[in-house]
Amino acid sequence: MTRDPEVRYSDNGHTVARFAIAVDRRFKKENEQNADFINTVAFGKTAEFIEKYFFQGNKIVVEGRIQTGSYTNQDGQKVYTTDVVAEQVEFGESKNSNNTNGSANESRPAPSSAIGDGFMNIPDGVEDEGLPFN
Repeated sequence: MTRDPEVRYSDNGHTVARFAIAVDRRFKKENEQNADFINTVAFGKTAEFIEKYFFQGNKIVVEGRIQTGSYTNQDGQKVYTTDVVAEQVEFGESKNSNNTNGSANESRPAPSSAIGDGFMNIPDGVEDEGLPFN
């Protein structure tokens, strides 16, 4: 994430989170930028999740759709927009792999999926033969 999410709440209780992500380009050409910066928006519970657990510098996995739109700015010019609407998000790395170097992120709560070794404990009574791996 290139910046902390900007979160707003509507009068009717809807949550909207706006943020940008940097995506490295696979092929780099001389004298061209190495990444694309993609405006992203999330709504409802997804926006609330992002507000609680994601901050500038975090790696985030976003699944969603492209949405285009337009509006007329104060100068009367038509402005076209393209955003990714985040329908599902995941952590792109564990907390242990974040390099905070004393940043404000250290005081923020760790997401539950980033605690421990990254593996779910197998409940008692589940036989190993029923699992897809050994």
